[in-house]
Amino acid sequence: MKKYFVAGTLLAVSAAIQAEVAVIINPSNNTALDKEAIAKIYLGKMKSFSNGTKVNAVGLSSGDSVGKFTANVVGKSSSQYKAYWSKLIFTGKGTPPEALGSEQAVIDFVAANADAIGYVDSAKVTDSVKVVGKF
Repeated sequence: MKKYFVAGTLLAVSAAIQAEVAVIINPSNNTALDKEAIAKIYLGKMKSFSNGTKVNAVGLSSGDSVGKFTANVVGKSSSQYKAYWSKLIFTGKGTPPEALGSEQAVIDFVAANADAIGYVDSAKVTDSVKVVGKF
């Protein structure tokens, strides 16, 4: 019984130590976003910010942040998220957010585009973008 308690505690502590994923937007964008709105954007169900500006969402092509984001924000595993978008693409009902090759590429894209939203490891965030949520 003690083994299970210790193992569970270690898992909980290691999960807490892992870095969070920060959802970022351009600093000129004054839109407030909650977790539900962010999920809708990345599921293709919301195409504009509350101010009417069209959303230009980007993500990452691979890495730990992808799994953390899809699980903690979208509520799907990475494979479920890919399957979701594969179905929408196949039926002609949507186009997934562009997947960039690095967290720095996401930061640079969001900093350069007023209509952009992206996600990166919270430890990688710079002053060139605004964090709207950490998950």
